[in-house]
Amino acid sequence: MGQDHIRYDILAQDALRGVIRKVLAEVAATGHLPGDHHFFITFLTGAPGVRLSQHLKAKYPEQMTIVVQHQFWELKVSETGFEIGLSFSDTPEKLVIPFNAIRGFYDPSVNFELEFDVAASEDEEEAESAEITAYPLSEAEDAPADKSSEKPDGGPKGGASVVSLDSFRKKN
Repeated sequence: MGQDHIRYDILAQDALRGVIRKVLAEVAATGHLPGDHHFFITFLTGAPGVRLSQHLKAKYPEQMTIVVQHQFWELKVSETGFEIGLSFSDTPEKLVIPFNAIRGFYDPSVNFELEFDVAASEDEEEAESAEITAYPLSEAEDAPADKSSEKPDGGPKGGASVVSLDSFRKKN
């Protein structure tokens, strides 16, 4: 198998992040979440472009999961990321999160999850080992046993179809 000069892994990540961008843009346009939809979004707090208070950065030095459900404000979505106002222990905070910093997106109302293997730095070697996992969950199969794939509400529910781009890469 030849070398991937097109970088399908990067194109696939951008396309899947486009799903998050489109969903958040629709919520920003209407000002509310439709039906029972709500989102758990996990991101790297030290990734380039992430902005949050020093208090939150100290409390979550590596990664953080936010819940977008009932109380959020000033959601603004751009091509590269989003801004949102959330309350943490009754303290209002404004967060700026680039889409490239997102490690996971989960909507438990429909058991839909996207998971990204995000490199903490822009190191080329780390980017070479990028993996994307998409979880359109169903109740017919068992969920992954990997604890990092557990849902924020306590664990996997239903099954998962795992797509790893590493399986398509040339092995050296």
